[in-house]
Amino acid sequence: MNYIILGNPVADWLVALVAALAVALGLDAIKSIAVRRLGALAARTTTRLDDVAVAALSSTRLAVLVILGLYAGASLLALPERAQLFVTRAAIAASLIQCAIWGDRALRAWLACYRAQREDDPGRATSSAAIGFIARVTLWVVVMLMILDNLGVNITTLVASLGIGGIAVALAMQNILGDLFASLSIVLDKPFVIGDFIIVGDAMGTVEYVGLKTTRVRSLGGEQIVFSNNDLLKSRIHNLRRMETRRVVFRFGVSHDTPEAELRALAGLVEGIVTAQPQVRFDRAHFCGLRAPSFEYEVVYFVNSPDYRVFMDVQQEIYLELVGMLAARGIRLALPAQTVHLAEARAVQAQHPAGNDSRGDGDEREAA
Repeated sequence: MNYIILGNPVADWLVALVAALAVALGLDAIKSIAVRRLGALAARTTTRLDDVAVAALSSTRLAVLVILGLYAGASLLALPERAQLFVTRAAIAASLIQCAIWGDRALRAWLACYRAQREDDPGRATSSAAIGFIARVTLWVVVMLMILDNLGVNITTLVASLGIGGIAVALAMQNILGDLFASLSIVLDKPFVIGDFIIVGDAMGTVEYVGLKTTRVRSLGGEQIVFSNNDLLKSRIHNLRRMETRRVVFRFGVSHDTPEAELRALAGLVEGIVTAQPQVRFDRAHFCGLRAPSFEYEVVYFVNSPDYRVFMDVQQEIYLELVGMLAARGIRLALPAQTVHLAEARAVQAQHPAGNDSRGDGDEREAA
């Protein structure tokens, strides 16, 4: 027992080892009791804070507790200055890493609860995911810098060198960084969210995923269209899901033999057909053009629903009612056709039959 190891008797080493085990096991027991008590409390309450606390405490690492126990045991020994400094720095680094793990797990648990409460708002779910990612990266970067500072690294010089190197990296990765910042713009500004139906150029579909570099859209044909976030924000985006009303303009033409009285009445009759439809606000109907094959009418109305099926149902019913009304009044829809009038040509031929024959005889003589 009086044998000396690194300036300490064996008995002191045994005492330090027992103390280290006691501290490690005691901290683990405290963690288990706290998790159990908080878990029971969380089951009886509706607040999410206790659930987040339970998730954070459950992520406590046994290795960290062991390192803290070794630090407590080493404090009972007379160690060389360098050995004591190493043990202290190891304990501080382990504590900082454990704090980062707690914070990371708490953020994940909070995001899961936040998304569960707002399943009907995909925009908030998308923004919370991006904000959570940025918060976790910031947390780990700060913790790593604190650990380096604890180890004696001059982080001021490191941060300055990282800034200079960051400029070079930013120039080399400007496309990727452009997509990253475009992703943040999409998340914060919300020109669209997951579930929106958008049109970009000649492509259209439902937004399925908004990532750090790309946005993925499921087209009507079933294939997935992948857009670069930066290119997507440079384009004109039509978000049909946010359309509150749909303006509809259509034209039809009636034949030229339609009487003037019917032409005057048609606008009012069409107005009656449109206003009779549900979820429709009539705007106007006018006799708008004199064209070669027809008399043109223009009708404008609004459908008070963004649903495309509602729009198609309304439009179909209006067209059917319009065709039925025109047929009932004996008005014909104009068709793109040409009419050849032969009456005048036959009258001229009947008035000059001899002239036609003499010219024919002369032609025959010239041919002979």
